[in-house]
Amino acid sequence: MLVSCEVVGCKTRVPPELEPQRRCILHFTLELEHECMQMRRETAIGNSTRERYAEMKRYIAEHGQKLAQLATGGPTLTDETKARILSTFLTLMNCRENVERIATRQETERRIG
Repeated sequence: MLVSCEVVGCKTRVPPELEPQRRCILHFTLELEHECMQMRRETAIGNSTRERYAEMKRYIAEHGQKLAQLATGGPTLTDETKARILSTFLTLMNCRENVERIATRQETERRIG
């Protein structure tokens, strides 16, 4: 079954790995980067719970696995698409580090305070 990206104006075919999301690789990676930006903003405020931090880490891990499947399991990708996927991997890794650093700091402050 051929599925097209659901983003308005995009007619790109969706790879099988992304059919549940109904996004092409470009829009999938753009959404991931946007979500990472939102998570970083949320953690900067400092009101997140332990459960929310765990949820963020799980989201990052699951979507990182999905990116790995896209990068290694499907048809040959263009150099531009490979670069986009690698950039998004870096964004996910940096976001994870940021979330962990702030979660650890807040946990320490809870113990002290």
